Amino acid sequence: MPDSDRNLRESVERSRHGAPAVGAVVRDRFESNEVFQRIIAAADDEIDTGLRELFFSSLAAGFAITLTFLVYATMYAKYDGDPVLSGFMYPIGFVYIILGGYQLYTENTLPPVALVLERLASFPALFRVWTIVLLGNFIGGSLGALVLARTGVFADDTAVAATNIAMKGMGTPFADLFWKGAFAGLIVAGVVWLDFAARDTITRFFLVYMAFLMIPFADLFHVVVSFTEVMFLVFNGQAELYVGLTEFVFPVLLGNTLGGVLLVTVVNYFQTTERRLEVARKDGSERQLSVREWLIGGPVGRAYVPAHPEKESALPEDQLRSETETTSDRSETEADRHADDADRMAGDIEYHE
Repeated sequence: MPDSDRNLRESVERSRHGAPAVGAVVRDRFESNEVFQRIIAAADDEIDTGLRELFFSSLAAGFAITLTFLVYATMYAKYDGDPVLSGFMYPIGFVYIILGGYQLYTENTLPPVALVLERLASFPALFRVWTIVLLGNFIGGSLGALVLARTGVFADDTAVAATNIAMKGMGTPFADLFWKGAFAGLIVAGVVWLDFAARDTITRFFLVYMAFLMIPFADLFHVVVSFTEVMFLVFNGQAELYVGLTEFVFPVLLGNTLGGVLLVTVVNYFQTTERRLEVARKDGSERQLSVREWLIGGPVGRAYVPAHPEKESALPEDQLRSETETTSDRSETEADRHADDADRMAGDIEYHE
């Protein structure tokens, strides 16, 4: 295969960030190390995202969670608390968030942590992303809870059902909330991992929907949904904010974080450590942050798989642009040559005259 054709194929099979676009062994299926590199490439963009963009994306995600609370309470009231029918539409808010590319706290436990484990991002950078996303999620959830509590969106029986759902979480012991939250965090972070292995929207939708059905079916808790429930009670004067945060939201937050970071991210990280593509490890030690930068700050992030400019130019659109520019340059050169020939002929005529 000629070098030009080989470079073109390699460019098509890799994104501009260097992450695999097709599988190395089976083209429509990614291996674990290829999934990891796709996550890293996405994390490079995510951790460098500006504060405003990150905040408003997380704000939208927090408000979208209101849809989950809304439809869950509505189905709960309509079907007298039937555990299967009530939770049937529970995943709707998460479908909006993940397919829409919004920022959800539990979703952010995976990509940024992978960068930190590779010493390509610092701990302060990780905590910056977590803090902004969690704050945006909570504000968005609060706005949604305010609308549900102070308007006529909920019918009377639905409002009672929503209160019962929230009170059930408030009455759950701290340890139970923590471990239920840990399994919910595992589910969410696992969905993120599998989402990067999916290749089409239909597969991603089915994956997100089926995975998040496990949260209501297994009686688990998600921190942003839990916070929205607490704020619904607070706006209705049925709970104190401090009590709701310390006895309900906080243990769920710890559990979600543990499940997302330890049970998924770290395990998936170490199962791929020895199988990274050679190009991904090339000059890896030079790109890694120093220990000081890693622990107390430094650059936000560094590319895990560097783009290859010499191969990027081989992409079809770049080739077309290059051919167009070449044709234009060739036309201009020919026009200049014809103009020079005309001037020379005119000069010869004047000379002979």
